[in-house]
Amino acid sequence: MTIINKYVMVRNVNVSERRYLLNELAEGYSLKEIMIRDDPTSFKALLNPLTWKIAKALAVRPMYPAEIARELKIHPQTVYYYIRRLVTSGLVSVAKEMSIKGATARYYTLSYHGFGVEFPKEGSKVASIRAEQLDPKVKLFFGPFLSEGAFQGHIVVGSPDPHGPLKTTARDGHYAVHLGFFLGQLSTIPRDFVVKLDVDVKTEKEEGQNLILIGGPGTNVLSRQINEHLPIKFDEKDLWGGIIDSRGKRYTTDRDAIIATIKNPFDPNKTIIYLAGTRAVGTKSAIIGIANYWKKVLDSFQGQEEWAVVVRGFDLDGDGKVDSVDVVS
Repeated sequence: MTIINKYVMVRNVNVSERRYLLNELAEGYSLKEIMIRDDPTSFKALLNPLTWKIAKALAVRPMYPAEIARELKIHPQTVYYYIRRLVTSGLVSVAKEMSIKGATARYYTLSYHGFGVEFPKEGSKVASIRAEQLDPKVKLFFGPFLSEGAFQGHIVVGSPDPHGPLKTTARDGHYAVHLGFFLGQLSTIPRDFVVKLDVDVKTEKEEGQNLILIGGPGTNVLSRQINEHLPIKFDEKDLWGGIIDSRGKRYTTDRDAIIATIKNPFDPNKTIIYLAGTRAVGTKSAIIGIANYWKKVLDSFQGQEEWAVVVRGFDLDGDGKVDSVDVVS
């Protein structure tokens, strides 16, 4: 793959100021999020030979301090000292936490793909670049569905015909169209048809696939089966009675919804993303939340295998329709 030497700074992506290194390749583009400052002393912590070695090691993969010490053949306390300096400077951050031999190990990673100093010289202008393609959390959240470039899995909506133990009809299946537009920015179109009815997935015994479930347990029979496995769930005694979080707090407005990801209980090697509201308008809140307000919604997501938030939809422009969301859990 031939690299053409062209680097462009991109500002004000998705409202907040973010900077990216854009490599124009012979076969497309490569993007790296980078930290830019106008004062080189901001990177003083990197100038020590040992912190430079630590940073280069963390650029390869996330590691915990004892692992870094073994790889670099230096004392663990020395690593802890320099890691603290790098974290304080914002150059390194915690990627994940894991239990190792009964203790909690923090894995660290570089906060950015690169660091640099900016001068006031005018840069090149670039046509629009979709922020959804740039944000690592979006790609991490949908990662299991995007592993081979094309979408891998099913988007499952409730049947519009009376079905399930409650003989309900789903009125939120068309929300999959909005989600499809969003996912189209992240992957190529798959060979097989992606959207399936909940009843068809059960009939075809496809429960063990990567699934994005749209609609609550009252109208989507698969959502009902998955509900008990969620960290935040719908009230099993009254499926339209509200959402209950891990602290027992209840969310009862029609505009409330769960956005969650868990390992598929039918096959732990697969993933389920759950986008469901107490009512149809709540499911719309979930779809708008992940497709339009992903930065806000995924703020606490760090790649956990089990993660969930409650979002609430709002009508900001006063037309009677949900057009914005807040995270309320």
